[in-house]
Order: sequence, then C-alpha cells, then structure tokens
Amino acid sequence: MKTRKLLYVGNALSASGKTLTTIETLSPLLEQEGYDVITTSQKPNKLLRLLDMIATFYKVRDTVDVVLIDTYSTLNFWYAVIIGRLCSKSNLLYIPILHGGNLPERLENKPQICKALFGKAKINVAPSGYLYNAFAKAGFSNLIHIPNTIEISHYPYKVRTAFAPKLLWVRSFAKIYNPLMAIKVLEELLSYHPDAVLTMVGPDKDGSLEECRAYALTRKLPVTFTGKLSKEQWIAESVHHDIFINTTNFDNMPLSVVEAMALGLLVVSTSVGGMPYLISDREDGYLSPPLDVKLFTEKVVNAITNTSDSIKITQKARDKAAAYDWESVKSKWHQVLS
Repeated sequence: MKTRKLLYVGNALSASGKTLTTIETLSPLLEQEGYDVITTSQKPNKLLRLLDMIATFYKVRDTVDVVLIDTYSTLNFWYAVIIGRLCSKSNLLYIPILHGGNLPERLENKPQICKALFGKAKINVAPSGYLYNAFAKAGFSNLIHIPNTIEISHYPYKVRTAFAPKLLWVRSFAKIYNPLMAIKVLEELLSYHPDAVLTMVGPDKDGSLEECRAYALTRKLPVTFTGKLSKEQWIAESVHHDIFINTTNFDNMPLSVVEAMALGLLVVSTSVGGMPYLISDREDGYLSPPLDVKLFTEKVVNAITNTSDSIKITQKARDKAAAYDWESVKSKWHQVLS
C-alpha cells in the first residue's frame, strides 16, 4: 500500500515559548500510523510564518496527497483562507481542522469567504459538537466530528477523597481566555477559604500576563505564575492541586480541559462555545456563565464542600476523557485521509 503523504499547515510555535498546538501533537501520532507528514510553520513572526507556509506549499504540492489546515477564528483565520485557495487552484485535496471558538461569527460575517474555504474542502474536521453543529446549521454537509486526542496512558489519574481550595489554570495569557478572571475568582474564594491558592501555567500572548501579575501583587494574592511548562511538568504540577478552572470568554474544545479531566482534577469552567458539549454541569464538571466572578466562585465553593458529589464527578470526567484516547480516535483519521 502506498504511503500517504500529508502537508500539515498550522502554528508550530512551542519552540518559541508558545503553547503546544494540534499540529505538534497530531503530526507525530499520524506518523506513528505510517503517514509521511510535512509540517509548516515554526516561524514566530506572523508574516514570515505565512510566507513560509506558502513557500512550503509550492515546494511540496506535487508530491503530497492531502493538506491539513489548522483553522482558527482570529487573525490566523486568513492563513487557512490563503492556503485553501492555493489548494483549490492546484486541484489538491485539503482538510480544515476547525479550532477557533469564534468561527461561527466568521461564518456569519464572511459567508462568501467561508463558503469558498469550507465548501471546497474534502471534508471539515470539527473537534467539538459545538462547531460541528454551527457548520451544519450554516449548510455545510462535508463535516466529520473527530475530537482532539490524548494518549490516556500519559495522564495518571489521581483519586481525590477531598478537594482543597488549590486552583490550577493552564492556558496562554490572552484576553480572550480571561486570565484575570481566574485571579478575581481566587480573590473572592479567599473570603470562604483563607487558605486558597492559585497556580497559573502558560506563556504570555498579548500582555495579559503582566496585567495579572500586577493585579495579584497589588492585592497581595497567593498566585504563582510558572510561565510555560512542558506537558510533563504541568502534569507533575497538577498533583498538588484539586480544582482546574477555565475562565475563557471564547472556546472550542480546549485540550487542557480534557487533560485535567483525565488527571482527576475537578473542572469548573465558563459555559462558552464548546464547553457545554464537553462538560455536563454537575455530572462531569461544573459550568458557570462567562464573566460572572461571584457565580463562578460559588461553583468552586460547592465543589469543595460537596465531597461525595465531586468524587463522582471526577470519576465520570476521567471516563469521558478516556473516549478521547488516540486508540479510540485514530480510525476516524484513517477514514478521512483514505
């Protein structure tokens, strides 16, 4: 059988201190399955990254079978538009992998551009039910749901018999992820639990890290900023925490939340984007409206207080996370790449 050769276009920026992205996690898994995968781009500068993506495309377009395109909803959306058009002009099959939590707004505001990009694709891969439903509602039928994947064996499950007010937040420091809300939740939580602490893991993306540092320092709040950690490092750090908080304003299906569920952390998240498709409130996590610090904090307090419920919730969350294991997901990738 001929080896399928893939070009994978996305933001492979972890070497530059950014968060590990799908192109960096999925590519080696596909290579394990026998695919020949070329990736682009590692350039930190946005313009140079785009030029590198285009140059790589022209270099390999006559030798690859399919192009995978990580597709986001912010400025990086235009990378997908440009590469998608190049694929169409070259009669090359391409598959957008839908990541942007705000992509439904793109569908509404840029209908013609989206029709050209997503309508001409071999298939569109939606990691969340949220984006799958949004694209189906917009009239796209070339869709498949393939969740972001983990290797469950890499995530040791810690059985917790009590839940202390030790909070963990893992994300890039960017305003769309609302990291400042995490600190305000801690501030509110201290009135219930004076021993509460918060650890925030992740690199800075838009200056939000310094804003958070200044807020915590001014109010003398017990917040630890670790900067970016490797996957192994933050998994080791998770053992010292009991509650994982996700305070974002926009989201699709963040892998960090799935990882937290796999590790046995109790997840409290805002109910935005794809989160209600990933977490069922009070069944395998807690959901709270975005921006509401008081209600979010009450969810955390409830998680700490109701130990028996929280134990059941974390067990169910681990079971749900196991469904995202690569061994369960890879057959769908074989299907779309065949």
